[in-house]
Amino acid sequence: MIFQQPTPFPGTVHDNLCVAAPIDEAAAIAVLGRAGLDRGFLDRQADELSGGEAQRMCLARTLVTDPEVLLMDEPTASLDDENVAIVEGLACEMAGGGVSIVWVTHDRAQRARIADTSVEMQDGRIVSIGSPGGVDDGG
Repeated sequence: MIFQQPTPFPGTVHDNLCVAAPIDEAAAIAVLGRAGLDRGFLDRQADELSGGEAQRMCLARTLVTDPEVLLMDEPTASLDDENVAIVEGLACEMAGGGVSIVWVTHDRAQRARIADTSVEMQDGRIVSIGSPGGVDDGG
């Protein structure tokens, strides 16, 4: 699960990655790279990261578990356009590799860029289901 508000644990970024599963430095650098962070983040204190850095570190921490299903709640809310593209690209790559992803967003343009199927909700009720470009009435 990737929450809208990142949840770093005390310690370094590497410590945070090891919370998910013990990994060596090379694996930690590789997973950080997938989330758009370089090796320089490994020894930084997780609670001193910016919002966007913490969000991507939490994504990397989740990737360590090699998930089959990933729930992402507004995972790009704290990111600039460049890093939004990195996270969206990673999600599409993972989905293409068989990982099921549920991505919660209020951004219709983002939905059109990344979704295979879209479920639109209003006041806690499903109001439509379909392709992101032309959502059908969920009746």
